[in-house]
Amino acid sequence: MHIDEPGQHSSQQRGHVLLIAGDAAVRRRAVQVAPSANLAALGLVPASVLLNSHAPSDTTYLDGARDPNTVLMRLRAAAATPGPLLVYLSGRLTFDRRGRDLHLALAGSTASTVRYTALPWEWLVTELRPRPAGLTTVVLDLVADKAAWPVLAELGGLPVPAAAETYGVVVPPAFTGGENAVSSYTRHWIDQLRRNPTRPSGVQLHAFAVGAAALPPGTMTLPATRALSAPAEHQQRGRAEEPVRSAHPVPAAAVVPARAQAPLPAVPGQDPRPHIHALATSGRHHEAATLAQAWEQHVLQIHGYTSPEATEWAEIRADLARMAGNYRSATQLWIGAGRSRLARQSPDAPEVLAAAAGALYCWTQLKDEAAAREAGLELLRLLDALPSLEPRLLRLTRQRMEVLNGTPSQC
Repeated sequence: MHIDEPGQHSSQQRGHVLLIAGDAAVRRRAVQVAPSANLAALGLVPASVLLNSHAPSDTTYLDGARDPNTVLMRLRAAAATPGPLLVYLSGRLTFDRRGRDLHLALAGSTASTVRYTALPWEWLVTELRPRPAGLTTVVLDLVADKAAWPVLAELGGLPVPAAAETYGVVVPPAFTGGENAVSSYTRHWIDQLRRNPTRPSGVQLHAFAVGAAALPPGTMTLPATRALSAPAEHQQRGRAEEPVRSAHPVPAAAVVPARAQAPLPAVPGQDPRPHIHALATSGRHHEAATLAQAWEQHVLQIHGYTSPEATEWAEIRADLARMAGNYRSATQLWIGAGRSRLARQSPDAPEVLAAAAGALYCWTQLKDEAAAREAGLELLRLLDALPSLEPRLLRLTRQRMEVLNGTPSQC
């Protein structure tokens, strides 16, 4: 959804915010998600900020509803709004074994009364399906119970309205809940709205919240990682799959010590790097790369492309690419980071040498000869500018380039 220009506030553009709190999710007497607390926190955010629009709007709160038909009526009225629409749902996702349907549990829903006391998930999808593209955002903060979680795994995700931008998380049933308070994902989502002078896009809000929320292992993120693109995809379309540096050293011949994970300056929320690294080490490479790109874009907007902070995130993405086996991207990113550092640091600075070592290691892993030749030229330029580099490394690089170019070695 995009913010309206002043003077475009006709009645036909009137927007709507619909906040729905389902049943609380509780495990071992501990609350996993408290929908009422989430709605109360969202109620403090102006509707214009939630909608990213200056159009006049209405807000509907549904907290403690017990009749699914009541929720359907409110949902249908909200879907009829001609302007921007935000639908937020929080609570327990459950499954009707008899009807074979997913439901949002409402107040009082039990395993035996799901089909009569819970909101069928298909109703949400159906009501929002006819809306024009670009006007609808759905935000979800859900916990799947033991009946729903295997169904989500079987479906490969949660069905969502095709015409809506849908962001959120579905937490698995096995984790132990915390206090009866605003859930981590929703809290960080709201924090980003409050802290940023310019409202982030929906995908940025989602990426920032997921990166900072320290979600339980196995949490399902929406959209699925294969569909989640970088926040600035129109500016970065060609780089959408490039990842980069974690807190772990590059396993090169010259081992590079890892830098301490200090919080990023002027970046709101918690340091996302441990979470991103955990995603990568668990094999969720695309999601780790996507979140790193989102944070990198945020840092670029604040500090600029030539800033030390931007270089650090380029290194993070470079190491993520290495961990994913994408040595071509990793080599290019490490070379770029080395050049950036060399522009403001001495050639013998440890960070410069570390970037060069990372680039060299990843380049040696490239099996594609054309890619190795292309990257090798840039790599040699970087290595030639480092007089304190071990001569053997430069010599071996030149020898490989000669082999790649089909010329005999003179060494």
